[in-house]
Amino acid sequence: MSDEERRDSLVDQAAAWVPPWQRPTPPREPAPEPVRRAEPETAGSDPSPAAEPVQDLPADLAAPVEPTDAGGTGAEPVGDLPAGVPGRRGRRRATAAPEPAPVLDDAELRGALEAILLVVDEPVSELTLAQVLEQSPERIGPTLDEIAAGYTAAGHGFELRRAAGGWRLYTRPEYATYVERFVLDGQSVRLTQAALETLAVIAYRQPVTRSRISAIRGVNCDGVIRTLVSRGLVEECGTEPDSGAFLYRTTTMFLEKLGLNSVDDLPPLAPFLPDDVEELADATR
Repeated sequence: MSDEERRDSLVDQAAAWVPPWQRPTPPREPAPEPVRRAEPETAGSDPSPAAEPVQDLPADLAAPVEPTDAGGTGAEPVGDLPAGVPGRRGRRRATAAPEPAPVLDDAELRGALEAILLVVDEPVSELTLAQVLEQSPERIGPTLDEIAAGYTAAGHGFELRRAAGGWRLYTRPEYATYVERFVLDGQSVRLTQAALETLAVIAYRQPVTRSRISAIRGVNCDGVIRTLVSRGLVEECGTEPDSGAFLYRTTTMFLEKLGLNSVDDLPPLAPFLPDDVEELADATR
């Protein structure tokens, strides 16, 4: 470049120079778009395409959401809520309350008591009857008194009375002659094998409770004992001090039938039984 051309270029630059305070302001860059917070997907939500768009949040509110202790979902942890509150779940499930026993009316209670008293072999207490029927004990005593009074007023051949702390049906004393005649007439019938075994246990272990007799024989002996009592071969002789169960022993008629003077005249039992019978009998006490 020649000197003349260089001079012309400097003149052009000087003519085009503008002071800084007169220069135009350069355009600013557009601000970045604010960060949008993502909405968490919830179970059971309807993924409809026509959902409303989320509005832009200010930049100072667009901070990231920190996870919480309740599973990292930002949900407020659920505390211990009382069980059974509708619409809310607690940590404890409501336990179903037991259904109360149905309250029997007077006629039903009377019939139930009579049915039980017809099959018992020993006096049964009012508390036991209340527990079996699931009724209040305060209702049992007055109802039994009414039943007993009704039997007496109707002139039945049996009566309901208290005995040994409980209640039991008995034949009336004025009909004892007929009952005795019936029992004596039935003595000609031979005893069954079960009756003979039960009679032998009572004879050698008397006085003995019904439960121990059943334990020695290995079967229930209630019916057999009733038969022996009705035949006059066995009778009640008090109660056991510990359990209160009735004790049974042989009668004078038993000795007469066998031609014995006392139970000491019975033949020894040991030669007819194994050696461990004594241990088995003692274990049932």
